[in-house]
Amino acid sequence: MPVMTEPVHTGEFIVSEGNNSISRELVELAPDLKLLPGSVLGKNTSTDVYGPLDPDADTGLQMAVGVLWDHVSTDATGGEGVIIARLAEVHQDLLIWPEGVTDEQQATAVSELASLDIILRKGEQG
Repeated sequence: MPVMTEPVHTGEFIVSEGNNSISRELVELAPDLKLLPGSVLGKNTSTDVYGPLDPDADTGLQMAVGVLWDHVSTDATGGEGVIIARLAEVHQDLLIWPEGVTDEQQATAVSELASLDIILRKGEQG
């Protein structure tokens, strides 16, 4: 029998979130992205456009400000996506970090998310 691998599901990383849609925001995303649910995001402070966390940037993208809710593919003009922006517990092993992120950079991002009341949990506590 062939082995089947399921893709990452929308919101799979959520352990819990606030009532109704208080945890979520619709945001503008940078052009030419292909991102999976659970991607940790930053925000360009000069354009208010969100993109993948980039610890080496100096545009605001170096600061973790949310976690992408669903699969997103943007075109050359950008697009929209829903993020978890506050008041949530997320499964730390299901978050998607930038390639090459160091332990120190990841710890900084975890603290930044915690300041937004996005708390990382090990396993499915709740």
